[in-house]
Amino acid sequence: MKPILEVQNISKKFLIQHQQLPYLSFRDKLSGLFSAKEATEEFWALRDISFDVQPGESIGIIGRNGAGKSTLLKILSRITPPTTGRITVRGRIASLLEVGTGFHQELTGRENIFMNGSILGMKHAEIKAKFDEIVDFSGTEKFLDTPLKHYSSGMQLRLAFAVAAHLEPEILIIDEVLAVGDAEFQKKCIGKMETVNKSGKTILFVSHNMAAVSNLCRRAILIEKGGLKKQGTVSEIIHDYQAASLGGNTAQWTTSAPGKSAAYISQVALHLQGTQPSHTLSVKIGIASQSRHKDLFVAYDISNSIGVPVLQATPKQQPFIKFSETEQIIETEIELPPLIPDQYKVSVWIGEHNTETMCWEKEIVAFEISESPAKGRSFPHSHSNGFIVPNSRIVNA
Repeated sequence: MKPILEVQNISKKFLIQHQQLPYLSFRDKLSGLFSAKEATEEFWALRDISFDVQPGESIGIIGRNGAGKSTLLKILSRITPPTTGRITVRGRIASLLEVGTGFHQELTGRENIFMNGSILGMKHAEIKAKFDEIVDFSGTEKFLDTPLKHYSSGMQLRLAFAVAAHLEPEILIIDEVLAVGDAEFQKKCIGKMETVNKSGKTILFVSHNMAAVSNLCRRAILIEKGGLKKQGTVSEIIHDYQAASLGGNTAQWTTSAPGKSAAYISQVALHLQGTQPSHTLSVKIGIASQSRHKDLFVAYDISNSIGVPVLQATPKQQPFIKFSETEQIIETEIELPPLIPDQYKVSVWIGEHNTETMCWEKEIVAFEISESPAKGRSFPHSHSNGFIVPNSRIVNA
């Protein structure tokens, strides 16, 4: 079977103009006719990207901001042409890249459904047959005859996603726009994409929400500095991406920007002790006071490699951190449950108990569990089956 999408050595170059003067008089412009031209710099947003997509695959595209993900999707959607390379598409593509793309602010929601559907290559009768489903999914029935300019960004997203998902393209391309929606709508969208994928359609999904990528996709590609760094299973690629963004198995962190709060977390150090299933995590933090403040509490959040919170630790004997003119060092030992092999990230919080956050440093240090908690067993662990493997036994045998 031929791939539904073939990407062969795609590169994209942009020209950046560097103007020396912010304002030029008529004399300056006239004299400029006989002087050197403004400097032009070449910027390659993508370099030699190649991969194939099989029919029915769901593929996550992962990378940092500025890596070139959105540029790649715009090329695949034929919004912008590549500088070099070739793309072969064997199916109809529907894209949801930015809120309001392909929509007209002066037209009503009803009119935009038909217009956007036509842009996606659908016939009028096809749009009409799906119209009620689109409206019901988007939840914009009360505002169908209201101009789109009066919609919130969230409402526009609902309508745009509903059109793209319900008009049955062979390939559905979705960028990070789901971040605009609320948690309930994001869950609804993921459910719809899973349904679309199970029906045999192909999905390309860009998101910084690793949990969403992991749930929807089976394969992923990692884009770094405009190049395809790696492709493989979604769990493998997410692990590599998280490891790179945290600098590997990070054990120490020091702030570079104290901020303006009365107290802040100045440093964090981790030390993982013991072996599975009895790991103890030692967390040592430094707290610096910049001005007088009330007594503070400390808490620790631990999430896994796809960003899902696994547990929160609030020491029973709180240190009641007081104002001090010198840095205070607080050490906490956390008895970890039997965790599946993965990379785990630690966030540190200080503040007045349940009332005010003084400082919250998110996912700044990490540790890795490499051994299964079920010793002697080699079965694979999956995020979809949970993150903790408690001790269990059969009692009636």
